[in-house]
Amino acid sequence: MNPGNQEQKVSKRHLQRKAYLYVRQSTLRQVLENQESTKRQYELKSRAIALGWREEHIVVIDSDLGQSGASAADRKGFQKLVSEVGLGQAGIVMGLEVSRLARNCSDWHRLLEICALSGTLILDEDGLYDPGCFNDRLLLGLKGTMSEAELHVLKARLRGGILNKARRAELKMPLPVGLVYDPDQRVVLDPDKQVRQSISHFFTTFHRAGSAFGVVRAFSNEGLLFPRRGRAGSGELAWEQLTHSRVLQTLHNPRYAGAFAFGRTRSWKDAQGRHRYESLPVDQWEVLVKEAHPGYISWERFEGNQCRLKDNSKAFGIDRKRRSPGDGPALLQGMVICGKCGHAMSLRYHKRQGKEVPDYVCQKDTVEHAKSKPCQYIPGESVDQAVADLILESLTPLNLESVFEVQKRLEERMQEIDRLRRQRVERARYEAERARNRYMQVDPANRFVADSLEADWNETLRLLGEAEETYRQQSEQDHKNLSEAQKQEILNLASDFPALWKDGHTSNQDRKRMARLIIADVTLIREQTITVQVRFKGGANKVLHLPLPKRAWELRATEERAVKEIDALLEHHTEAEIAALLNRRGWHSGEGKAFTVGIIGHIRRYHQLKGRFERLRDKGMLTATEVAFRIDSKPDAVKYWRQQGLLKGTRFNDKQEYLYQEPTTENIQIIKQRSRLTAQR
Repeated sequence: MNPGNQEQKVSKRHLQRKAYLYVRQSTLRQVLENQESTKRQYELKSRAIALGWREEHIVVIDSDLGQSGASAADRKGFQKLVSEVGLGQAGIVMGLEVSRLARNCSDWHRLLEICALSGTLILDEDGLYDPGCFNDRLLLGLKGTMSEAELHVLKARLRGGILNKARRAELKMPLPVGLVYDPDQRVVLDPDKQVRQSISHFFTTFHRAGSAFGVVRAFSNEGLLFPRRGRAGSGELAWEQLTHSRVLQTLHNPRYAGAFAFGRTRSWKDAQGRHRYESLPVDQWEVLVKEAHPGYISWERFEGNQCRLKDNSKAFGIDRKRRSPGDGPALLQGMVICGKCGHAMSLRYHKRQGKEVPDYVCQKDTVEHAKSKPCQYIPGESVDQAVADLILESLTPLNLESVFEVQKRLEERMQEIDRLRRQRVERARYEAERARNRYMQVDPANRFVADSLEADWNETLRLLGEAEETYRQQSEQDHKNLSEAQKQEILNLASDFPALWKDGHTSNQDRKRMARLIIADVTLIREQTITVQVRFKGGANKVLHLPLPKRAWELRATEERAVKEIDALLEHHTEAEIAALLNRRGWHSGEGKAFTVGIIGHIRRYHQLKGRFERLRDKGMLTATEVAFRIDSKPDAVKYWRQQGLLKGTRFNDKQEYLYQEPTTENIQIIKQRSRLTAQR
């Protein structure tokens, strides 16, 4: 394209606007090392002056130096350029080549369309173009496509080289703590003995605890720290408290199983240009080379750990069936299946007399289809007790060889923990000795350096003292926890499985683990009774039929025999006397309380028992008013004549109120005679 044609495209309207020069390099390394390319981009400013723009009207946008042109999301300078063009402020846009402005066809064609609408020219090293002209626009579109294709080819070449090297397991990648590169660039276990033993103990603890949280709790209770290096897998070794995220990160890393893996994640950009990442399952990894280097666990154990983590997960576990045992009292947590719909039943707890009581609920359809009622709701206390009794009936006592093996493993575990703690003290002693040597080698006259090294030495001595004191306290605690008397107690308990099961020191988690070793699952059906089908790991089945548990008011109801006893006692005793008699016999109400007058009265009214007053009236006994009419006296005088023995009365309540037998004719005459004599006096 000759200069004459270029000058014909520039009009007075273009020169009244500003000229925008866009400068970009893809990486900071290119900015530092490829300075000639940057210089050529700035020299385009002279081309704008030659076309008629004044220097003060030329705007240089170079804020995107070090940014890739693959997307406009992170390029503030390019976004500013597009907005200025859209507002009609730009007469011309300059870039050394199309790839400097954009390596993405969508961004490039959007810029072309806006330039065409606003009448903005585009200038590169080859010539001047008018996006409003079809031929120029066709040529610019072709250049944009070639620029994007060039980026694709470059990436494909780099990706192909990386992938080819990864398939041979020779691609050098950051290693997790516990693995290092030797001088020949081969992956080997960390030469630091403390690091190796800490990681081995980590995987042993997970195998025993069965959950990531259990590993964190075990390390915390044992006072152990976990090693850490820099982000790139290098740098100075540090020791820190183990966290849940570190546990998951370590368990999910295949390098610990001696496997080289590449392409474990997939990344993409969303509509807003933000990077998104997704972890892929093992069968979708681009490269997986097993036994590529030494590891801490086998590949089979790594896969088993992944299955355990997946089962433990609340979000991704299959119907939450195999979560690790919790601290709650529900024995069958994660093992219960609904006998009506086949879904796994979830667990709920409620309080009863300050005690947690489990319930098994099938609410799969309730959640999925918004049903108002769950499929089944079964109180779990009686079910757990029945299954526990079945386990005890089905197992014979453990043999002594297994007991001694378990005890031996416990002792080996404590020795391993003690060895890790001693290594921490030895490392602190080594650091203190290094600080001492540095201090002793410095010139005493150089107080600036000597004072600093002396402070470092004192600090390492303080850390050494803390490490030794912590080790001493933890060792004493371990010795206390495993005294000879307690070892013998463990031995005695372990030789008798029922005693071990019922022992108060056995936690709910341990009972659940023992149950899971024996039982595969339990199916529940609630009808007239609760049908419990227990499937053992060996394939045997056992069916139990349990009565429906009593409702809350039924649990608080007084026993039938106590009601009958109260009915019988009402013939001869008042309610206060009955309460005292029952309490002396050791009886209790339905709520487990001692009997009182109020409770006896409530039971009498609820069961519609005749009171003592009605019983005596049915026997023909008279009230004080009726007796006073027969003896021709006042009701107040009846009490006096009863005390004189002329009337026979029976107390019918605890208020000293009486009912009386029919007075005889002889006693009536005596009472009347004595009343007349008293009146004459």
